[in-house]
Amino acid sequence: MRTTAKVDYAMRAAIELARAYPDGGGRPGPITRQAIADAQDIPAKFLEHILSDLKRSRLVASVRGAEGGYWLSRDPTEITMADVIRAVEGPLADVRGVRPDSLDYPDDLAVLQRAWIAVRANLRSVLERVTIADLRDGRLAPEVDILADAEDAWAHR
Repeated sequence: MRTTAKVDYAMRAAIELARAYPDGGGRPGPITRQAIADAQDIPAKFLEHILSDLKRSRLVASVRGAEGGYWLSRDPTEITMADVIRAVEGPLADVRGVRPDSLDYPDDLAVLQRAWIAVRANLRSVLERVTIADLRDGRLAPEVDILADAEDAWAHR
């Protein structure tokens, strides 16, 4: 999986918005695009497109004006990494723009289709488990954290 700058910036923007989310619930105060860009060192014009994607996916809401800005439309514990990726890039894993389970391979390549499905399932097992709140709070679920601790997690092969 190749993580694009757009996905990285979208995650960082979501984490920044999660930092402003009130603990007791209620609507958080809006944060300006420029404040998010400055805090996360994201080009403001690029961030504008990312926030638009997040808004279109209903992960973020906004209001215009002098007191305007953006906020998470749901609690950060309810928004996963997978939600953010899907909002800005589309499906987590596809093959030539097609979902792995929709591929039409000849019978002698059915195992390749199953391998693509397994890749997608493994991505989902992490990305649908880690929430924006987890990232904001600097923690991962133990079953995800153990994957990052594996000796060969970043081995070049």
